[in-house]
Amino acid sequence: MQSIVEAVRAEGDAAVLRYSAQFDGWTGGDLEVTQAEIDEAVRAIDPALLAALERAAEQIRWFHERARSADWREERAGAVLGVRFRPLRRVGVYVPGGLGAYPSTLLMTVLPARVAGVGEIILCTPPGHLSPVILAAAAVAGGADRILRIGGAQAIAAMAYGTAAVPRCDKIVGPGNQYVALAKQAVAAEGACGIDGLAGPTEVAIIADDTADPRLVAADLVAQAEHDALAGCLLITPSSDLAERVQVALKEEVEETLHADRVRAAFDGQGAIALVADLAQAVEVADAYAAEHLEVQTADAVAVAEQVRSAGAIFVGPNSPVALGDYCAGPNHTLPTSGTARFTGGLRTDDFVVPVNWVEYQRDALAALAPVVDALAEAENLPAHSRAVRARLEDRP
Repeated sequence: MQSIVEAVRAEGDAAVLRYSAQFDGWTGGDLEVTQAEIDEAVRAIDPALLAALERAAEQIRWFHERARSADWREERAGAVLGVRFRPLRRVGVYVPGGLGAYPSTLLMTVLPARVAGVGEIILCTPPGHLSPVILAAAAVAGGADRILRIGGAQAIAAMAYGTAAVPRCDKIVGPGNQYVALAKQAVAAEGACGIDGLAGPTEVAIIADDTADPRLVAADLVAQAEHDALAGCLLITPSSDLAERVQVALKEEVEETLHADRVRAAFDGQGAIALVADLAQAVEVADAYAAEHLEVQTADAVAVAEQVRSAGAIFVGPNSPVALGDYCAGPNHTLPTSGTARFTGGLRTDDFVVPVNWVEYQRDALAALAPVVDALAEAENLPAHSRAVRARLEDRP
């Protein structure tokens, strides 16, 4: 991976094209998708699918418009203090290929960037997976400014450093395989650009008591395992009876699902049922696991969910499955994994703006705090700091 990043940094588009041929088998011409191709994609997809994309986009846009940070300034003791928020100039969005096309990822990344007012959005996706539904989703989301047929580590490097075909981006968001994740880590580590985070395999934890429907619990565990053979699936319950009934329901659900082999691999590798003494202990286990997705299916789901501290997103009650959040509930489905929900959250509109602190002091307000500066400057042996304040307070002829 590191050799790919370095090659793209040094050679630009020549390296991008070479690796696209090597890894994606793509030897086409222009890296950039044309508007005519996007228009054709919108016409080509099923009208019902287009309507679903539009409804999902409406719900996601509604949520992120209301999650924006707002500028504020306030006068206090002769000083004006506050924060102003300015959108990033250019953001790179990566939409993965792999097991299929993911229009939901496009909606979840492009829409909050648009809502935040990002100046330019560059979208990269592997050429072998550039399906009409991806292009249609881009159109529904308000359009990426440019769409490029580039995947893998070479796409991340191109957006981080810039090439003739790909402009340099201030931040890169979106999930991908381990090579994409490592490339994001590499370019962020040297300050080439910001990133949204490093996503690991997807995961779900479900807190459920004996009031839960075992069929719904089983269906939700299977839905998560369907993503990836490395998906984590954890049921946390104080009810041994529910645990047994869920296991029976799982057998039926797995037998009927399309991706049964993938689901079984996830359950065998990362599936577990944690029997706990009570719901209080269930919350402790959930906080320790800090799942990307946490469902609460209990008698008083709201009360239990309110106690949880660490989760990427909480799905409260029997009618709030993770699958809804994956596509169209509104909040972002780009969420922290691998326990990182302990200290970070999901992708938000705020991730596409930069907060700039505002400091505006009048002379009297500066004089009031000058002794504080004097004392701290002396403690830190930085006398010029004190001088910078005192020089402003001296009487001048």
